[in-house]
Amino acid sequence: MQTLRDLPSLRTAIDAMKSDGRPVALVPTMGALHEGHMALVEEARRHAGHVVVSIFVNPRQFGANEDLDAYPRREAKDAQMLQAAGVDALWAPTPQVMYPEGYATNISVSGITEGLDGAARPGHFDGVATVVTKLFNQVQPDVALFGEKDYQQLATIRQMVRDLDMRIEIIGVPTQRAEDGLALSSRNAYLTDEERKEALALPRALGEAARQMEKGASVEAAVAKAITMLSAHGFDPIDYVTLCDAVTLEPMQVLDRPARLLGAAKLGRTRLIDNIAVEPS
Repeated sequence: MQTLRDLPSLRTAIDAMKSDGRPVALVPTMGALHEGHMALVEEARRHAGHVVVSIFVNPRQFGANEDLDAYPRREAKDAQMLQAAGVDALWAPTPQVMYPEGYATNISVSGITEGLDGAARPGHFDGVATVVTKLFNQVQPDVALFGEKDYQQLATIRQMVRDLDMRIEIIGVPTQRAEDGLALSSRNAYLTDEERKEALALPRALGEAARQMEKGASVEAAVAKAITMLSAHGFDPIDYVTLCDAVTLEPMQVLDRPARLLGAAKLGRTRLIDNIAVEPS
């Protein structure tokens, strides 16, 4: 596996990969890799002859009071995991390579980014859209893979690719979970042992609310019950528990089409997110 840190080296490597006519897949990450990331890599290998993984902790998607400096970084261990998984290249640019002096361009996707995490984290999805556009331009992949855990991010990238006529297939990979049901996340490392136990309330509350809705309970009542459960387990603040259209993320008051129930809340110093598909009966 090649580890690449500058654009000329990356372009030379990509040209060599594309020369055999096989597709190139990109798995964008911020590092601190876990089984969820490796599931993306495994899926990428099913769709392409070459797999590139990027590691870049993108400062533009962190707010002023968020965890940019504390975000876990362990590139050496990550590189070992990727090499063992048969990844062709690790693209690990510095902030100076990604955003050189004088950088002045921002990508913004309206509508789909305005609620949920977009409301809770102003500017976050501009940072996501900008860095993903740059990664797509740098790597020129045929396919790119993203986890469904960050469902609003996945929906935003799909919208951006459609709107900007990018010739890239976007594949969403189901959320990978620990045996007890907690969604895998690099930020889980922040949880204390006691918080790790309480964190299970998030997937359980969403799952129970989804089951109630599918059995005919009102959206409002099921959401209220989920919020009460989260509060009882120490989540504070609860940013949102919202039922949304599965494609547009428009909030729904009635379960009359395929939907996603999304939740985000803070437990101690750790902000957790999760979501679950909900289908009308």
